[in-house]
Amino acid sequence: MRVTVFGATGGIGRHVVQQLLDAGHHVTALVRSPDKLPLTHPDLTLITGQLSDRTALTEAVTGADAVISALGPSLKRSAAGTQLADGTRNLVTVMDEQKVTRFMGLATPSLADPRDKPHWKHKVLPVMAKAMFPNALRELEGMTQAVTGSDLDYTIGRISNPTNKPATGRIRSGFLGHDKVGSAMTRADIAAFLVSQLTDTRYQRAMPAISN
Repeated sequence: MRVTVFGATGGIGRHVVQQLLDAGHHVTALVRSPDKLPLTHPDLTLITGQLSDRTALTEAVTGADAVISALGPSLKRSAAGTQLADGTRNLVTVMDEQKVTRFMGLATPSLADPRDKPHWKHKVLPVMAKAMFPNALRELEGMTQAVTGSDLDYTIGRISNPTNKPATGRIRSGFLGHDKVGSAMTRADIAAFLVSQLTDTRYQRAMPAISN
């Protein structure tokens, strides 16, 4: 497949790019700083630009079979603005224009899926996020609403505690109050979940919680 990746220079994004290439896909990555992705491959195309650049977005998305976003907001308390939320809205518009419908992205259990049952995470995590990372929560809400409010065929994996430990190959997924899903998950396994959704149809237009 031809897959466009956003957030390719981040901890999860690098794994996404490498796993896609290892699986034989062609990858186009929109990056602000190409030197932050020190990887060369005949099936990797880098486009320099930002989410606010509609021309670069269009170039990156045109001809794609799917889009994977490993973008996540800054957790710094000094962070301000809604660049990622605004950029995601731009991305959704461009995907619609280019007739690209499949989208995989990330959020947290601070945001509920309609399939969830009442769960302590719904009560605790939003309060903690609003107190500790208020701007990050605003960004995540805006990013998620841009996607779920569109006609895209989306799958958004909700993660709680990403780690840099080696991949385990064990991935739990499901909905809060229904399925046994924990909190910690390696970034490599998060990437593996996103990549697996290229061919897995279980979570179309859904936001499963995922963990090891």
